[in-house]
Order: sequence, then structure tokens, then C-alpha cells
Amino acid sequence: MTPTTRPRWTNWAGNQSCSPTAIVRPRSEAELSRLVERAAVEGRTVKVVGAGHSFTPIVCTDGYLVDLGDYDRVLHVDPVAATVTVQAGIALWKLNDALAGHGLALENLGDIAYQSIAGATSTATHGTGLHFGNIASRVIGLRLVTGDGSVLEATPEVHPEVLDVARVGVGALGIVSTVTIQCVPAFNLHALEQAERVDALLERWDDEIADNDHFEFFWLPNTGWALTKRNRRTQEPARPRPRWRELRDDYLLSNYAFDLTCRVARRNPDLGRRMARLVPGTGRSEYIDRSDRVFASPRTVKFYEMEYAIGREHLVEALNRVRELVRRQGVQILFPVEVRVVAADDIPLSTAFGRETAYIAVHVYRGTAYDQYFQGVEGIMNDYGGRPHWGKMHFQSAAVLASRYPRWDEFQALRARTDPTGRFSSPYLDRVLGPSGD
Repeated sequence: MTPTTRPRWTNWAGNQSCSPTAIVRPRSEAELSRLVERAAVEGRTVKVVGAGHSFTPIVCTDGYLVDLGDYDRVLHVDPVAATVTVQAGIALWKLNDALAGHGLALENLGDIAYQSIAGATSTATHGTGLHFGNIASRVIGLRLVTGDGSVLEATPEVHPEVLDVARVGVGALGIVSTVTIQCVPAFNLHALEQAERVDALLERWDDEIADNDHFEFFWLPNTGWALTKRNRRTQEPARPRPRWRELRDDYLLSNYAFDLTCRVARRNPDLGRRMARLVPGTGRSEYIDRSDRVFASPRTVKFYEMEYAIGREHLVEALNRVRELVRRQGVQILFPVEVRVVAADDIPLSTAFGRETAYIAVHVYRGTAYDQYFQGVEGIMNDYGGRPHWGKMHFQSAAVLASRYPRWDEFQALRARTDPTGRFSSPYLDRVLGPSGD
């Protein structure tokens, strides 16, 4: 493996960058192990990047940066058991296509599919649905390259205590090499998307999340409106949108026209507000398509994001407080506020640990000041024991976060076992998890 030196690495959103010693692109687990061994001899740290879709400096290092772009093969599919084993760098969209060819699908997905599978699981990335967990909750096996370069296999039969904790490892336990996921038979989704009054949605919040397999909405700041997405699982034949409508809705309006509006608003807020009112909505849309094609949408507009997880019973009160915050601050927010819900799980550092969880995600256009808005929202979420998404922006530290995760000490114990010298440490992890290693 020949390291490729690069002067600088930058994430997708453009808000995080670093200058590592080298960026390496392994193709095998043996190469991963040798790199860690080499870093140990040289006294350097190692961090891993998948698609670079995290908004935090979680992968930033001045040591070795491992780019998993070439480490993305499907290793084994068992159609009978509905399982798949893949290399950690495979992108979700590529995995979705591979599974569809075997009559399988991931049980739940978020609204973009650019991330690597290891990046998505390690940060507890999620979709929506009261009866469905995040992606990491379906991990049933993994292989971990630890701080001395050795490989630790974790399954329900072999080192189950490692599997239990490492499903959400935030890059602190080692390099996830392979992941085995419990899938489901392929299914379609019946999608209904339309604009509705947000007050009415909040009044029937409990009914909406109980009556729909997958429900989410996007409140449009400084308005009384929200865009809703209701998805019902079905074996009915696909009835996708006409191609012209898909291009219009998902690309022309949701991305290109919106990006232009945000660019203008950053320079001329009054004109931007007028343009936002002129950009037409997509109207009511109803269709049936393959599950991953409904779950995920194209995202070409770059932004910064913070997302908080709270008990789902607090959602209505918390969102109303966010609405009041936006009104009181008087700032122009063009990006919608996204609201989702997932089932509870038992993963120590999962944001959904131990409680049915609602998520409130706030965004701003890239290059836009965000501190006042994001810190205001975080202050609200603190009142509900909010847990920030590990891959999205926040201002918390280990001193605060430790009390919000009942199994925090178990995670730290495994961290000390798999990375006793801090080979995978970073300033970000030192802040959010506490220092590691000697």
C-alpha cells in the first residue's frame, strides 16, 4: 500500500479540514492492520473517513487518514438468513443496489444514501419510524482493527460484549473493517408527500407516528407550514413518479432552485425572502417505489447541521420552543427543521438508547453564521437530556454527555481495551469522550 500524500482533506460540507501526514486508500484488511502497526511504531494517530458526510471534525488528524473509498466490496450475501457482510467503506446507495439484486433491503434508512456503512453505523445514523431502529441496531457482526493492528472479530457467539458496544463506536474503538447486517426481504414503500399546517400536525403527533410505518415532517421556519412524508411498507407493484416529475421535484426545485435562493439570501436577505416565496412547491405527490428510492433523496445543496435526540414524548413542547426561538431571534432561516422518530435500542452510545426517540434537526446554508441559532436550539435540548448526533455539529463535552448515556462506563472500558495507547484519538474525541491512552 503506497500512501498518497495530500496537503489537505476537507469534508463534504466544507466546514472541516485537516492536513494529515498521509492519506491512504487500503484495499484489504491486512493493509489496514499494517498501517496501524506502522502508525504505532511512528507514534502517529490513525483516523478513518468514509464519505466525509459528518459535520464535526470527527476524522480530522495530523497522523494517517484512512480513506475507505476503495474498500467497498460486498463479501457475502445469505438470501435465506437475509444477511450481508460488506467492507466498511461501501456507500449505502451501492449496498442498496446490491441487496436489491438478491431480493433484500435494509430495514430502515435515512434521507440520504451517500454515507459509508461504517460511517453511518458508527455515528448512530437513523431514518424514521416508531417501530424501527437506527441502522446500527441491525448490525449482527463486525471485525475491528484495534490499536496494535490486531483484528478482533465480534459476533453474538464470539466476543458478544464487543459487538454489543462497538456497533456505535464513533471511531474511538478501532477501525471497523467489515460489517454484517441483518436485512429484510425487499419491499416497496407507498409514499404520500404534501404540505400541511404544522400546528395540526403537532396536535396529532402521537397518532401520526403510530399510524404510519415511517413519518417525518419539515417545518418551514417563520411560517405555519410543514412538508410531510408518510411512507407505508407494501408489496404492491411499483408505481414511481414520472421521470420528468422526479427531475423537477428532486433536482430542479429541491436542489438547484433552493441553492440559488440560499446564495441570493446570503448576500441580500430581503431579495432572498422574496425568492423563497416565489419558488413553487411540489404539491401533493403519491407514488410507490423500491424502499431505498423512497427513503433517500438527492442532496446537492451543501449545509451545516445540528441534530438532537430527545424522548419522543417531549417533541411537541421542544419544537414549539424552537419555533419561538426562531421568532425571537429574528434570523432568516431558509432550511426546514426536520422531525423524525425511531424505536429505542440498547447500544451504549446510540442516541436512541433506552427510549423511543424523536429527533429535531436544524440546518443553515454553508458559509452562514450558525452559532446563535444552533446554541439556542442546544440550550432547549439540554432541558430534555438531549443527545447530539455524533456526526453533526454541537457544543457538548464529555463532562455533560457522560450523564446522558447510562452505559457510558462500559463504552470507556472497551475503549481502554481496544485502544489503550490512544492510536485512534483526536481533539474532537478528547472533547466529547474524554482523553484516551497513555
